[in-house]
Amino acid sequence: MLNEKAKERIILGIDPGTVVLGYGLIKETGKKISLISMGVIKLGHLDDHGLKLQRIFKKTSALIEEYNPDCVALEAPFYGKNIQVMLKLGRAQGVAMAAALHKDIPIFEYSPRKIKQSVTGNGNSSKEQVAAMLKTLLNFQESPQFLDATDGLAVAVCHSFQQNTSSGNSKSYSGWESFVKDNEKRVR
Repeated sequence: MLNEKAKERIILGIDPGTVVLGYGLIKETGKKISLISMGVIKLGHLDDHGLKLQRIFKKTSALIEEYNPDCVALEAPFYGKNIQVMLKLGRAQGVAMAAALHKDIPIFEYSPRKIKQSVTGNGNSSKEQVAAMLKTLLNFQESPQFLDATDGLAVAVCHSFQQNTSSGNSKSYSGWESFVKDNEKRVR
């Protein structure tokens, strides 16, 4: 009897931001996950919002080219009091989504609470608690310069831990058509 090779997939997790965007890449082999890379894309030095969006698209596209992920998981914008901040975060997320959809890579969205719950067991965990749990789960020592990197990594780990994506806790789109169909009010 031949041993079937364990199913492998690479997951790119993104924590969108307009000052710092965090990302993490993991390899999933069966039920085992391992760290590939994590980091940040710094945007604070750019004054123009359009230039920030362009950089997000280009850098996300470069990550996709380099690592060839099977899917991209993103943190969904949370509801805040400042509508301008929400709008800018939504645009940042949309541009990262567009980079994945441009390459026909499926995208998934998770709420910040769902990500924390999935990684630490507590939806109210701090960024530091999430980072500490990820160090244990993925067996790495180095502390990233910004917690945004571990936030991006947490999104990838959250997606890996989801056995049933149809539970209503995430959204999946296989291309522009399915995204537009499910988000008619968001697209003009």
